[in-house]
Amino acid sequence: MSKISKYKALSLANESFLKSEYSVALRHFAEVLRDYPDSKEAYNGAILAEMAMSGEDGAEALFDYYTILKDENKEEADEVISEILETIDGSLEQLKTVFSQPIKDKLEQENGILYEDLISLVKEDGNFKEVFENIMFSTKVIISEKEDFVDFLERLINNGFKEMALSYLEGALSVYPNDSHLRKLLKRLAKASSIENRAS
Repeated sequence: MSKISKYKALSLANESFLKSEYSVALRHFAEVLRDYPDSKEAYNGAILAEMAMSGEDGAEALFDYYTILKDENKEEADEVISEILETIDGSLEQLKTVFSQPIKDKLEQENGILYEDLISLVKEDGNFKEVFENIMFSTKVIISEKEDFVDFLERLINNGFKEMALSYLEGALSVYPNDSHLRKLLKRLAKASSIENRAS
């Protein structure tokens, strides 16, 4: 019997997970493990799918975190998530504590600012555009929640940073191709661009 396409099956599994179709995702991850028993991505994915099916709230957050890590370094992502899964041993109550250190490290490495801190500065100053322009070339905004990311994109669009918003959106849609909020923002950007093109 011929082996399944590992890449295709993992893509289907990840897509299913993002659509909250955890049992379908688990089936695809299991298919990969049957033919490729050493696949860490399939093993980690299967555990996360099982956790999500059993109602563990943090499983989705951990899966999102895994996806972000894979974009940066796939092998390292597999190791990090394996370690986290071993540490928490089926319970995701300590998820925020587990995440806080990597985020702190990222802040220090990249001279970053947490999104909530950026919004605090905006509230003090009252002007997102001015605050963001002051930090955008020297400081990286670190966003760990999907809701904050959508809010950030909306603020970028509203304040004239359309090209920057578009590049963020394209990256996000490659990870969340079926996300309705992101698709609405993309349509809004496309509409704004066509109006500008007609005016010029």
